[in-house]
Amino acid sequence: MFNSKERQFRAVIATAACLLGIVLYFSLTYGIFTITFREVINTLLRIEPAKEYDLLLFQFRMPRIVIAALVGAGLGLAGVVLQGVSRNGLADPGILGINAGAGLGIVLFLFFVQGNYTALCWLAVLAMPLFGLAGGLGAMLLVWLFSWENGRLNSERFLLTGIAISAGLSAASLYLTLKMNPADFHMVAVWHTGSIWNANWEFITATLPWFVLLVPILVCKASVLDLFQLEISSVRSLGVAVEKEQIILLLASTGLVGACVAVAGNISFVGLIIPHIAKRLVGIQHNRVIPTAIFLGMLLVVTADFAAKNLFAPAEISVGIVISLLGIPYFIYLLYKAKA
Repeated sequence: MFNSKERQFRAVIATAACLLGIVLYFSLTYGIFTITFREVINTLLRIEPAKEYDLLLFQFRMPRIVIAALVGAGLGLAGVVLQGVSRNGLADPGILGINAGAGLGIVLFLFFVQGNYTALCWLAVLAMPLFGLAGGLGAMLLVWLFSWENGRLNSERFLLTGIAISAGLSAASLYLTLKMNPADFHMVAVWHTGSIWNANWEFITATLPWFVLLVPILVCKASVLDLFQLEISSVRSLGVAVEKEQIILLLASTGLVGACVAVAGNISFVGLIIPHIAKRLVGIQHNRVIPTAIFLGMLLVVTADFAAKNLFAPAEISVGIVISLLGIPYFIYLLYKAKA
């Protein structure tokens, strides 16, 4: 028999999965061009397929849904890890400068290949997550170095340093963006706000290997994240190589963020909101928090993308703006709560 915590965890996962299924249904069927669920099934199963439905589902809607789900899962998981390592509930890939660093790396790549991006399409798509990883790791290294104090990571300095470095890297990214030609400037400006309007199967192919490699590593570190909630001296007394584990966790989470930023731009607050909601629903044990955060992150970003496409149709807003409208009030609430 399952205990109450386990039953609650299973109920939360089942509910999140059902809600995600409902959002997927509307994302596939509803839009400027509406199709029925039966037509979706017939197209997917190749029963009397129509060219217009193939184009709508396979080239436009399904890639966006898959990218949104991957980005939500990746940023939600990265947020759990960063808050666990830093022991700071306000830690988030956007606030800590990882998003800005990954964005700067990708903007540097686009800056040097501008005008040739289309010709190098496949190479560009495959290279962008690597540049995102390099930029994210550079930002994280700076934050780490400036946050290290008396042989340990200072959680308060970790957050403040991240905010400062994020601002500096964002400014550098904006400067490079302004130096681009008008076509590339427009593309990067839209991407900066957090948008997956240009999602395609090449992006998915380039992103999936990072998830296959890094997500299992982070899932297997759930017990280590539980230990990090203790005092560092207590963790060391249990035989845990603290610095080694912190580096592994930060590298893996930064790699995930870099892959997400490469295909969806600078989407903030997912890694801030989702861990808190997950812990409220299933408790603080990371073997439950991690899968819950993955499902909730997917649900949040897929829902936000659906809203971004349809709220002001035929015009479209960035999914990052939709999430920020939810994230900023929640961030203020967390700051108020921490102060109290």
